Amino acid sequence: MASNVPDYSDFAEAFRLEEITELLTGDLESGLNVCVECCDRYAESERIALYWEGAHGTSETLTFAELQARAARFANLLTAQGVRPGDQVACMLPRIPDLFTVALGVWRAGAVYVPLFTAFGPKAIEYRLQRSAARLVVTDAVNRPKLDEVADAPPVMLVARAADEEVRAGDIDFRQALAAQPSDFEPVMRTAEDPFILTFTSGTVGSAKGVAVPVKSLPGFIVYMKYGVGLRPDDRYWNMADPGWAYGLFYAVIGPLLMGNPTHFYEGGFTVDSTYQMLEKYRITLAASAPTAYRLMMAAGGELADACNSSLRAVCSAGEPLNPEVFHWIEDHLGCPVFDHYGQTETGMLVCNHHGLRHTVRPGSMGLPLPGFRMVVLNDDRQEIGPGESGILAVDTSQSPLYIFQGYRDQKESLLEGPYYLTGDTAELGADGSVTFLGRSDDIILSAGYRIGPFDVESCLIEHPAVAESAVIGAPDAERGEIVVAYVVLRDGHNGSPELAQELQQFTRTRLSAHAYPRKVIFKDALPKTPSGKIQRFVLRQQA
Repeated sequence: MASNVPDYSDFAEAFRLEEITELLTGDLESGLNVCVECCDRYAESERIALYWEGAHGTSETLTFAELQARAARFANLLTAQGVRPGDQVACMLPRIPDLFTVALGVWRAGAVYVPLFTAFGPKAIEYRLQRSAARLVVTDAVNRPKLDEVADAPPVMLVARAADEEVRAGDIDFRQALAAQPSDFEPVMRTAEDPFILTFTSGTVGSAKGVAVPVKSLPGFIVYMKYGVGLRPDDRYWNMADPGWAYGLFYAVIGPLLMGNPTHFYEGGFTVDSTYQMLEKYRITLAASAPTAYRLMMAAGGELADACNSSLRAVCSAGEPLNPEVFHWIEDHLGCPVFDHYGQTETGMLVCNHHGLRHTVRPGSMGLPLPGFRMVVLNDDRQEIGPGESGILAVDTSQSPLYIFQGYRDQKESLLEGPYYLTGDTAELGADGSVTFLGRSDDIILSAGYRIGPFDVESCLIEHPAVAESAVIGAPDAERGEIVVAYVVLRDGHNGSPELAQELQQFTRTRLSAHAYPRKVIFKDALPKTPSGKIQRFVLRQQA
């Protein structure tokens, strides 16, 4: 690590939130606008904001000035549709430039952006649209049919991507309507506690929970991008995460633009070949992804990596624990360090092996707390414990100026006990203050970087006429970290078979999500339960 990189201990000890907020053009108390912070202040020059590569070889480059004009047009369009500051607008688009127009335009208008993952099925979409009370949903022709199965769907704005894609009667033609709007719009000011994103995260009990992301999260994004990721002004940065989820939206869209850096978007799904092509074509110097991508690259062999004319100087990993063997493989074959990072939708990033700060890195450890957070490990009595002992990883909110979580939207469940925010993960502190992830303390499944709540999958399976009961767990997997495994009890008159297992997989994939369907279905006569009738998933995990 370069000698001009600040020492972690010195920087963390001297950390002051005020020095970070001063980097913003607006003020958290008197008002700022997220679009201005991410776009307007860099629009005077011809600075590039986005390098986009389509799934079929098309590409586009956009400057901050071009994004600013598009965002202003979309903000005018939203206002014409009756969207007011604080209203929710949902977006279900693939990784295309129009997603930036929608997100930045929503924020320019002072509204709240609701991301919808394009792999979601109607059930997952309906839940999020209803819970968010979205006034409008923006989507493309590929995803539009899913909304036909959504009860009480809000008005639809269709982004036509080809000349032969017709906009249905009653839908709003995104391109036509956008072109009719002026490219000036006075940004609406918001303050620290005002939300600008409403996203959803999986829980173990009940359906996905709404998380409002407030404007005061911007300083935390800056700290992570500058010191966790180590983003420099001359970097070519590519975060492979999907913007339908927090890590992609926070740190592939907002984070780099907030720093005035270009971001890279690749529309296609992950393949090893396309990843190496992107790295070479765009001379990527800094990349981020879940460990699944790196494991697949490793599985494809060192020869492909060695043949890649890579410009990488560093790689980040987040979403699930990084295997030490992947750590060493990246160093050996791509010639750069890969550092593990840890965070949650509710809080943003919390613990990092920092690329932008100098400290010892131990493979297998998540690193040290991001400056601005005090992380502790608690025992069952919620007392802080020292190095070498395992317990619940928590944020000491009383000494964490970057803490932002406001509680779940419309739900009573609280993750706070006294001053501590409980992450739900078990961890161990090292003597040097580093944090090692040991596992989930609940039943959340971490698969290919996605958090999957078993309840969501179980609720979908039970809708199939053959299913009487189901229980879902995560089982270890060499590539994905974990895979979803469903244990199913059938109704009378139905017999378990490979054909029915495939039918249940496809049913869940279509109805719920392409990332959360069970990769394995096991038929059981009965499920293990407590005397009160609660399913004992830990018994199933032991059996697996």
